[in-house]
Amino acid sequence: MTPAAVRAACRSGEFSGPTSGLAPGFAQANLVVLPRRFEDDFRRYCERNPRPCPLLEISRSPVLSGPGSVAPGADLSTELPRYLLFREGGFEEERTEVRDVWADDASAFLLGCSFGFEAALVEAGIRLRHHEERRIVPMYRTDRATARAGPFGGLLVVSMRPVPGDRVEEACRISGAFPLAHGAPVHVGDPDALGIHDLDAPDFGDSGGLLRGEVPMFWACGVTSQEAVRRARPPWVITHAPGHMLVTDAPAAGREVAAAVA
Repeated sequence: MTPAAVRAACRSGEFSGPTSGLAPGFAQANLVVLPRRFEDDFRRYCERNPRPCPLLEISRSPVLSGPGSVAPGADLSTELPRYLLFREGGFEEERTEVRDVWADDASAFLLGCSFGFEAALVEAGIRLRHHEERRIVPMYRTDRATARAGPFGGLLVVSMRPVPGDRVEEACRISGAFPLAHGAPVHVGDPDALGIHDLDAPDFGDSGGLLRGEVPMFWACGVTSQEAVRRARPPWVITHAPGHMLVTDAPAAGREVAAAVA
């Protein structure tokens, strides 16, 4: 499917599943929408934490526009598969569209996603079992603090992909070429070093376990931004559901996405 076809399927309600593996070669984006008075502080939070929160675009309209947009004409209120709605820091509901709750004073942030480099790993012959097993990649809260900005702060969240031990160095090199898709892993190996004590109990996504010969690799994850806004307790926040991203029109290669940022 092309990025536009994925977004159209989301808009029509035909598709509401995870987006990992869809439209390979194109960047995918996390979404955070919050009241405009928080825009400057949240932008600083992203700038101070570029590994988990690589900033692609900020929009004050649900419909993206302008020559620098990563998906001109895309409607952020209907063209992601699933959304989460929070009020005062508490989870309220999961939805497949948010048109009726999108406020006039909203600022929307699009942040890069590690799904952007997955096609390059697959092309190199590196197995991604969450694709094969139709799972959402597992994500974990760590014990590493992020840099604060105003009311925003909290712990780093990471995604984990098990990779055969003889392909770890190659996976690091390939993903490192995609800085706006979180880049190279923040950690490889022992999860206890990140404060993760049970790989079978992810905080988000689905557990897939480790097979013999596999090594856990941990990448910074955009769900870090959700933890930061939840702790800040704005009156309302809209985010993507973990694993259910905006599929953009921008090529996933870091230098090309960077050129598309407004």
